[in-house]
Amino acid sequence: MEAHTWSRDALADLYARRFGMVYQVCLVLMKSVPDAEDAAQTVFRRVLERGQLFRDPEHEKAWLIVAARNECRNQLKHWWRTRRAGTETLDGLTWEDPRDGTVWEQVAALPEAHRLVLYLHYYQGYTTGEMAELLGENPSTVRSRLAQARKKLKLRSCIHKRISPW
Repeated sequence: MEAHTWSRDALADLYARRFGMVYQVCLVLMKSVPDAEDAAQTVFRRVLERGQLFRDPEHEKAWLIVAARNECRNQLKHWWRTRRAGTETLDGLTWEDPRDGTVWEQVAALPEAHRLVLYLHYYQGYTTGEMAELLGENPSTVRSRLAQARKKLKLRSCIHKRISPW
């Protein structure tokens, strides 16, 4: 049986449909717009290098999310990241969302595992069981991370409201 490969139109269609999702995953993990853009582009380059078409839309979505997570992890542990400006500097310059900067700041301050489960659950609509399968984790671990992330966000929100004069 002959393996199907990507045509230019099929790849352009995939990019148009899924770039936003891949970029959001990368932004949540990288906390830097330029780094997220680079990582998202690399994910789509890997789709092309992979060559094979996806089985169905869910396989496509899951593969892209896992590939984005892996690419971001690879970039975050790269040697040159230790030799550039600290995350505080980068967060102040790049982690901006005009709709609600406070929420983004609070989410950005969470550990990677918490940011990722929040994004997958609230932005992509995955259940904890689906996230566990996608991330290769135990479902109870994913539920714990989601609960911890919610608790940390709630605590940060309360602290922010007490400090803020508004």
